[in-house]
Amino acid sequence: MRDKTQTNSAAPGDRLIRAGAIVFFIGAVATLVTVAPFLLGTKPFPTYMFGLSMLMAVGFVVAGAGVLQSAAAGRRQARAGR
Repeated sequence: MRDKTQTNSAAPGDRLIRAGAIVFFIGAVATLVTVAPFLLGTKPFPTYMFGLSMLMAVGFVVAGAGVLQSAAAGRRQARAGR
């Protein structure tokens, strides 16, 4: 019997995982841009750039919340399917 879930359907938590990945990537780029002047010996960027580097942590937490939400939905679905 075929599974009733379509391959292109969005599961609960998928949007959070995607958003978290995007925010993490932006934070990673900000971190590279912030660290580059120290490696190149040029003038450091302003302090707010260090704050943008924290987006890596925020993206990681958002993606983690999406994974937990997806796992909880899978658990609920498994219980209902008994």
